[in-house]
This record gives sequence, structure tokens and C-alpha cells, in this order.
Amino acid sequence: MNETETGFSDAEMLRRRAEDQLRLKQKISDNDYNEADVKKLVHELQVHQIELEMQNEELQLANDSAESALKKYTMLYDLAPIGYFILESDGSISDLNFTGADMLRDKRFNLINSNFKLHISEESRTVFNDFFSLIYSGYTKESCNLMLGYDNNTFCHVYMEGIVTDDDRKCLLSVVDISEFREHNNK
Repeated sequence: MNETETGFSDAEMLRRRAEDQLRLKQKISDNDYNEADVKKLVHELQVHQIELEMQNEELQLANDSAESALKKYTMLYDLAPIGYFILESDGSISDLNFTGADMLRDKRFNLINSNFKLHISEESRTVFNDFFSLIYSGYTKESCNLMLGYDNNTFCHVYMEGIVTDDDRKCLLSVVDISEFREHNNK
């Protein structure tokens, strides 16, 4: 009688043969271990289990710390009362906070990858271009006053500071709306 006639599939037969071999190996290896070896192996497994539990606790603490840092970052960056922008060397916006999006009168996700220069009013474009060139030609913080706007509509007067990062050469901008301050001083 062959294997296919008994109703066993190839996988079932392979499984049975593997289990038979395992039983044979266990009989041989059971004789090779003495009680001291078994106790030592159990001890090692227990120590390893405790080490894993300790690592798990450390990972949980690190995770809690990372969540706390993320919450703090969100409050400091996203909810800050001034606009924060990260610009590429071509002027495209790679990141911005909610206040920055409000200043540009658009949704944050619509502004990602758009060119910041398009949101500078026509009369301030030269000031911004000079400011932006100066930032990338030096390694110091620069500042300027200009007007944000689009299609001949002025949004607000702003004070802007920027610096270029050393590692990835991105421009970090902080932008403060000074419209009310200007109106108050002009009265």
C-alpha cells in the first residue's frame, strides 16, 4: 500500500516523518543531558526572560518620553503665535505651522511644496529676494520687514528672521505679523 492510498497528502506525510525524527532525536538528547544541565538551561531562560521584561520596561519609558516630546513639539511649533516655515533653496515650502498657513490665507497641506515667493506682495518681492540671497550666501541670521500678499492683495505686514541650516541647507523662517503694531504707531 502506498502513501496516496492511505489518504495522506505529501504535507501530512512530511509532518509525520518530521515528528518521528524529532521523537528519535529527543530520546537520544534526553540521555545526553544531566539534571545540572537542565537546571542551568532553565536558569538561563529565566534570566533571559527577566532581561526581556526589563528591556520592555525601558522601551515603554522611551515611548512615553517620545510621546511627551511630540506633544511639546506640537505645542511649540504647530500652535505657536508666530509663523514658522522651512524653505528649500529654491524657495519652496517644505513645512510650516498653522499660524504660517493662516498668514498666507490657505490650508497648510495646500501650501506644502508651493513657492513662498509667490506669497510676497509685488512691492516687497525685491526685499525678500535680497534677504533670501543674503541668507544663502552667509551663515548668519538675517531679518527684514515686508508685506505678504497674492495677486495685488496685501495680507499683512511682517517681520521675518531666517537662517540656513548647516546640514541640509534649508532655510528656517520665523514670521511675525506686525500689521497691528504698524497701525498703532501710525496713529
